[in-house]
Amino acid sequence: VIFMFRLKIKEFIKLFQKMKLIKLILLLFPGFLLSQNIELSESIKRGKLLYQDFCVRCHLPDGKGQEGIIPPIAKSDFLFKHMEESIKALKFGGIDGEIIVNGVKYNSRMERMGLYDDEIADIMNYTLNSWGNKYSKMIKEEYVKSLKK
Repeated sequence: VIFMFRLKIKEFIKLFQKMKLIKLILLLFPGFLLSQNIELSESIKRGKLLYQDFCVRCHLPDGKGQEGIIPPIAKSDFLFKHMEESIKALKFGGIDGEIIVNGVKYNSRMERMGLYDDEIADIMNYTLNSWGNKYSKMIKEEYVKSLKK
């Protein structure tokens, strides 16, 4: 009986230690997750304002572009399949050559906007989370800065 009691105490201690670790993780992780969500939310707000200033005249307020002329950003398969290329298009001014977006060919060149890396990140975060697009990760200024032509 004493042996079983000791065994149960050891099991209880191990379980308690695991629970303390789990509690610590649960206490820290939601805070991290919440701060990431707030940071992304703020970036999306800034991106919306920038989109309205720089992008809306071609890609339109609904992000649908003009079929065959200006590619859509709303529900765009290209945006998600070619994320780096999309960011470079914003940073360096367009994509050379023909692209296919949602099954439609486009061969027009986007002008260079002269945006800073943080502004490009904000626009990307906005477009990746608007008009039915959903992207849980955050595009950061450091990533945009690291991209070379």
